[in-house]
Amino acid sequence: MTLTNEDLLAISQLLDVKLQPTEKRTKNIELLLENDVLLRLQNIENCYTTTYRRYPSGIEEIEALRTDMGSKR
Repeated sequence: MTLTNEDLLAISQLLDVKLQPTEKRTKNIELLLENDVLLRLQNIENCYTTTYRRYPSGIEEIEALRTDMGSKR
């Protein structure tokens, strides 16, 4: 069976119509990821890295307190 150009065009148009809802949903998901999820992940990352950077100074303060109190680990 050989498909004519008209058959191929009809198939192409049918696929375009069928895929439009999927393309719209995909675009909505992309926007959600870009505008909401990415910002939240960046905020979480910022909180964790800020806390991580505070640890070395906290450890030094604890060691200084132990030294001042005359206690050892």
